[in-house]
Amino acid sequence: MPVPFKAVRTDRELECPQIDAGLRAAGCELVLLPEGVSEDALCAAVRDADILLMCYTPVTARVIQSTPKLKGIVKYGVGIDAIDIAAAIARGIPVVNVPEYAEETVAEGAFALMIALLKKLMPIGREMATTGWAWPTASWLGLDLAGRTLGLVGTGKIGRSMARMAAGFRMRVIGHDPHVAAEAMRAGGIEKADGLDALLMQSDVVSIHAVLNADTRHLIGARELGLMKRSAYLINVSRGAIVDEAALVAALEQRGVAGAALDVYSQEPLAPAGHPMSALYAMDNVILFPHLTFYTEEAMARLTGDTLARCREVLEGRPVLVKSRDPRLRAQRNGVVFGD
Repeated sequence: MPVPFKAVRTDRELECPQIDAGLRAAGCELVLLPEGVSEDALCAAVRDADILLMCYTPVTARVIQSTPKLKGIVKYGVGIDAIDIAAAIARGIPVVNVPEYAEETVAEGAFALMIALLKKLMPIGREMATTGWAWPTASWLGLDLAGRTLGLVGTGKIGRSMARMAAGFRMRVIGHDPHVAAEAMRAGGIEKADGLDALLMQSDVVSIHAVLNADTRHLIGARELGLMKRSAYLINVSRGAIVDEAALVAALEQRGVAGAALDVYSQEPLAPAGHPMSALYAMDNVILFPHLTFYTEEAMARLTGDTLARCREVLEGRPVLVKSRDPRLRAQRNGVVFGD
């Protein structure tokens, strides 16, 4: 007996057994595709699909145009820059993401990376693993968080969570976000900086919490890195392309900044060789994390629940709940309903 629906989920390396089981329980034939699947293979897989779930794999206009019966595209995650939303809108295909599942989780991850950078936890750990001990020499001299200035590029929910944590460590927190007024920032314990340049020049740690779009792509480039203190650190847990990564590698090689902790990259996965950022593996002042600051038991449970709720709405032909405030998703007019 044929199943009622066909679902395609890309990026199967991100294991989501409860999502997969929920789709099958809803009557879906489920096709799982690997990270890096070709556009041709994705087009072939979605040709008769009812729903497409993606995380990192690009969903191009060609993919969208190749599927006559697609009822919806669900990003099981937050960032939507890999989806050609204009093409989906032109076809009347709803696009939805899951924006709230890991806000506190990612902030915790960014804060952990900041502590690890300033306390030199990674190089000291490697020294312990190699020699069995580390004496208190200049190589291992860390920094206090108290009294230092944390600069937030983006002060949405994740940025505000980061600010709350920093306040507990008696840090000064400043923020740059053209979409948030000074009064709203103050309510979250953040001083509104007089522009991005001022934030970069004042901060001891710059932490990025912005959405990737046309305005934020390469927002932090060679000029901006040059404005940072040579003693300052950069943290990015948002999207790799918000930073000009070639410029960041050069700044780290030239000690233009003190160090960096990265969880996201324009080209993923990262690799020790043959990648534009491979040189960072050899740097003791850099922490490389594999895009996993979101990955906790609690966050994945929230992701599963919201993803399956959106999929049920798509498959049952009901309006799909869009919780995101992103204007690209709010531009949709067919098959969606907007949450507050």
